[in-house]
Amino acid sequence: MSTAIALLVVLWLGLTLYTLLGGADFGAGFWDLVAGGTRRGAARRELIEHSIGPVWEANHVWLILVVTLFWTAFPPAFASFASTLYIPLTVAALGIIGRGAAFAFRKASESLAEQRLYGATFAASSVLTPFFLGTAVGGVASRRVPSGVAAGDIWTSWLNPTSIFCGVLAVGVCAYLAAVYLIADARRAGKQVLVAEFRRRALITGVVVGVVALAGVAVLAADAPALYDGLRGQGLPVAAVSIVAGVGSLVLIAVGRYRVVRLTAAVAVAALLWAWAAAQYPLMLPRTSPSTPPPAPQRCWPRY
Repeated sequence: MSTAIALLVVLWLGLTLYTLLGGADFGAGFWDLVAGGTRRGAARRELIEHSIGPVWEANHVWLILVVTLFWTAFPPAFASFASTLYIPLTVAALGIIGRGAAFAFRKASESLAEQRLYGATFAASSVLTPFFLGTAVGGVASRRVPSGVAAGDIWTSWLNPTSIFCGVLAVGVCAYLAAVYLIADARRAGKQVLVAEFRRRALITGVVVGVVALAGVAVLAADAPALYDGLRGQGLPVAAVSIVAGVGSLVLIAVGRYRVVRLTAAVAVAALLWAWAAAQYPLMLPRTSPSTPPPAPQRCWPRY
């Protein structure tokens, strides 16, 4: 294995951990958003705060690892990525900052008006941040980020069908992971009413995410044919693992196996990321803009 491949594997492991851990934190913010009014949603928000409080913002260390490794190991690709997609990346960064600050300020606020303001900021940022991160991923996956500083279109690189699909899928995946994790937390706290609530939400969200993912196949076939072909080829075995783990997770939730389902749900999401990596390998970025024929791809790491 070459040094480039080894570094890429470490980078992808960091991205996987950020998705599974930081993504669940974002998902908790989504459930905070739809928890209900101040009184009706108090128990749900208390559970959410109790669950993410000990690791508040700590999971962003995995994002820092990914960014640092991407920057130092693959500087040309990072420069292309950051300069073309700076709009969604900036919005996501502001969302991370606003989310973390709002969570802390809401806890320290005494007036109801301030708590509502910071709560709304926390919840909205928890939805917008993964969405815009997902749109950036979609830009790379659909090969709309060509090699070169600011070589891609700063708008169409992330405002396109694949990016919107990836953004929606990211929000759904985060909400699903959070619901699955919160079932076990509620059970451990002895709150059976919340166990039943988040069990129902996990089932519904899991089905919705599955439907979105299936619908996304048509989007990829029309908008990102190279990625679609990769998922039908070398990425298919890993994608199959994601599907099996996802369906198995829904069955485990339905029968009440809440400890095991945390593992299977994580496998389903992680396999989805690795299926993308397998489908896109060995091409990281195209050499030219998709609108400039022929789109000769650039191999940013060697194949062995």
